[in-house]
Formats: sequence, structure tokens, C-alpha cells
Amino acid sequence: MLDVRRLRLLRELAHRGTIAAVAEAMAFTPSAVSQQLSALEREAGVPLLARSGRRVVLTPAGRGLVRHTEAVLAQLERAAAELDSTRRGLSGSLRIGTFPSAGRTMVPAALAELARRHPGLEPMVVELDPALVADALRAGDLDVALVHEYDFAPMPPEPGIAVIPLCREAMHLATAIPALTTVADCRDQPWILAVEGTLCHRMTVHACQAAGFTPRARHQVDDFATVLALVAAGQGVALVPELGLVEHPDGVTLTRLPLGRHTRIAHRGGAEDHPAVRAFADAMGTAVPNGLKHAIRR
Repeated sequence: MLDVRRLRLLRELAHRGTIAAVAEAMAFTPSAVSQQLSALEREAGVPLLARSGRRVVLTPAGRGLVRHTEAVLAQLERAAAELDSTRRGLSGSLRIGTFPSAGRTMVPAALAELARRHPGLEPMVVELDPALVADALRAGDLDVALVHEYDFAPMPPEPGIAVIPLCREAMHLATAIPALTTVADCRDQPWILAVEGTLCHRMTVHACQAAGFTPRARHQVDDFATVLALVAAGQGVALVPELGLVEHPDGVTLTRLPLGRHTRIAHRGGAEDHPAVRAFADAMGTAVPNGLKHAIRR
């Protein structure tokens, strides 16, 4: 019989790439991870790992076993959800990941609604870049998380992760020059981009490339309040989602664009019917601001 805990380690190795990364994520020592994977190979009766230089990679058998592991873990999530649904009232911790603009505008109202409906539930929020959410969910560090993607920067599906649509918000061009009303108008302007490697950075670059040019980056800033302050100071132009416009300084012209950012609630595959996940999704549905396209379906 294959050990589920060891299967989880193999799955983490497939996603994280190194034994050291698996050990750090799962609170093991690297030697303990290696020992557990060796034991899994003995259980399987075939090689699951192979050396590639100083790294280990999964064999075809190992990759096939990971695919089955995703299905097994999803079924275990469904079993846990079914058991929890038999209890009277929700209680215990609910670990929530969020990106900053949602954490500032929607999450507080959702937590207040959760407290009203389920006083025994203890939500615990951590701010996290959406690119890190899948690993945190698979490792069990989070139970649910808010993630986003842009029209010009979609997120590829993540194995073992499912999402619930929440809302769509419009993107806005922010400039200090009222005559600039399209991305193409800003071809010769300096741009304020998000930090390289983020979805927001990729979205802006792709939107500019679709307009026929590559943006000239002057600043790289993730915080939208800072971005808008820099725009007001004449330091460049930027694309900002609606949730990032809670506070914008005088002197900034905002033009609504036919582009959108889509927010979703991510959870482990199989956990969509877990009472706490449903409760969080329902509470988030009540917290979507007026004017944003509401997408959640229960």
C-alpha cells in the first residue's frame, strides 16, 4: 500500500523541483525527505526518481504516480468536507491568503460577515502574491486564497488547485496628462510598472505590445497608492485596476479601458464543498463592491 504522506512529498517535488525546497515547505530536513521518497520507491517497486547532475528528477513512472496522487488527494479533501458537514456549526481556524488591493477593499467586509454568520470560525489572513498561492495551498499552509489574473496575463491551471469566480474589475489608464486616453497614446511616455515577474507587470507589458510598442519603464512599484502618487508627480503613466483606486490624488486622469482583472477564490481540488470554503466564498460574495461585475455562483 502506498503511503499518502509520502505521495504528498513526491507531488511537492514535482511542483517545487528540489528536495531542499520540499523540505523547507513541509518542515522536514532534506535527508528526511530523501528517506521518505526512497521508502515510497520501495513501496512502488519501480524507480520514481533519477539523478540529473546534482538534482533529482521524476521518472515517467514518478510523473504518472503524481497524476494519480492529485486525484487521491482531491478525493481525501472531499471526504474531509463530507465529515465536516456533519458537524454542528463551523469552528477552528481558516487560513486565508489575499493580494493587497483585495485585502484592503473586500476582505475586511467578508470577515465581518463571517463573524456574524459563523462566530466559532477563526479566520487568519496572510498577504501573499498570487503566484505563490498554489504552493501554499498544496502544502496546507492556506485553506483558501484570493488570486487574480488579467486579460493580457492569464494564469495557467495549477494541478491540485480549483477556483471559484468572484468578480471582474475594469482596468484604468492613469496619467497626469488629460489628452492621453489610450494605451497607444502613451507610446512615448515613461511607464510605472509593477515589479518584474508579477502578473501585473506582464499584463502592462502585453497591453502595450498589443498597442504596438514596448513600454519604457521608469519605476517598478507594486503598491497602487504609490503608483498613483508617482503618476500625480508626473513620473509616468500606469495601468491600475479599479480596486487600486480607493484613494487617488488630485491631478491624476483616469480613463476606463476595455481590459479587466478577474478575481477568483482558490482552494485545493476537492474542497469546493467544504463548509468553511463555502462560507468564505459566500461571505466574499457579499463583499464585492458595487460597480464590479459579480461572478460568483453557488
